[in-house]
Amino acid sequence: MTDFSLPEWPYAYGGPYGTGAIKTEPEDFVVEEILSFEPEGSGEHVFLHIQKIGENTEYVARQLARHAGVRQHDVSYAGLKDRHGRTRQWFSVWLPGKADPDWSAIETDRLQVLQTVRHARKLKRGVLAGNRFTLLIRNWTGDQELAEKQLQHIKAQGFPNYFGPQRFGHHGQNIDRALAMFAGAKVKREQRSLYLSAARSYLFNLILARRVEQANWQRAISGDVFKLDGSNSCFTGDTNDVSLSARVEQGDIHPTGIMWGRGGKIATAEAGAIEDAVIAANAAVADGLLAFDLEADRRALRALPQDMAWQWLDNQLKLSFNLPAGSYATALLREIIGDAPGAGD
Repeated sequence: MTDFSLPEWPYAYGGPYGTGAIKTEPEDFVVEEILSFEPEGSGEHVFLHIQKIGENTEYVARQLARHAGVRQHDVSYAGLKDRHGRTRQWFSVWLPGKADPDWSAIETDRLQVLQTVRHARKLKRGVLAGNRFTLLIRNWTGDQELAEKQLQHIKAQGFPNYFGPQRFGHHGQNIDRALAMFAGAKVKREQRSLYLSAARSYLFNLILARRVEQANWQRAISGDVFKLDGSNSCFTGDTNDVSLSARVEQGDIHPTGIMWGRGGKIATAEAGAIEDAVIAANAAVADGLLAFDLEADRRALRALPQDMAWQWLDNQLKLSFNLPAGSYATALLREIIGDAPGAGD
């Protein structure tokens, strides 16, 4: 095992001007998934909209499989959700030719089935349109005037789309384990995917950090590959094109960074040089990922919160916003509050 530690990712707006505590109570951190489609009402898969408090996603999936008498593989969900809070998320259970069991039998004071509906296909990872967050920061202290300006900037310009620390494990241990795996250590199949994701996310964060340091994470530079807002569609363009820069400023498109792997759209010129330098400086991670034959992808460097609102309540700050699927609320929060008891991820 190597002696690895995650760097402190640079801030977009000067760093937090206050401290506060989050997740003190489950109601302080409320997340609701927004599906990208409407279940059809019939089919072999039962979709369950579940509210859970203090339980993680995989635990709920195991409970559903046990109660329905199906394999764990027959239960799916769109994304993992933190156990520390109140979350509403969707699960699907494959029940071909079978009636629904009594779902109310699994309900507790920490788990409620809000809705069930049938659909023809199982719920796949990443099919969410996004997530709705309602957060309460307690014991907030600091410069409210400067924090207010930061919030205005985030609402208008977005924030760096870093992967949150939960992706990397406690003290970055998933990167340690990825490096050990690349060196030949045997790992379980389900862990392999976790470590590969952490390694790719680490390289992306390093690329984004360079762009934040250069203050060009939210604007077009030469050689950029762009992604349409709310889409996985990527394209290249001439950054001398005034209309292209205007689309970036309006939030219609976003500059991207590479999710390292083979193939895919490659940045060139100035943007490509930044990515090449990060990959070259982290050859052990990059080469290890290539050895597992992952296909390259692109991720937006910027996340734009939608319907963002906030309210100051004495020594508390209440925030609400929507984020696209794959973006982290912790990446937004780190811009405005520093570490404090209860402010873990």
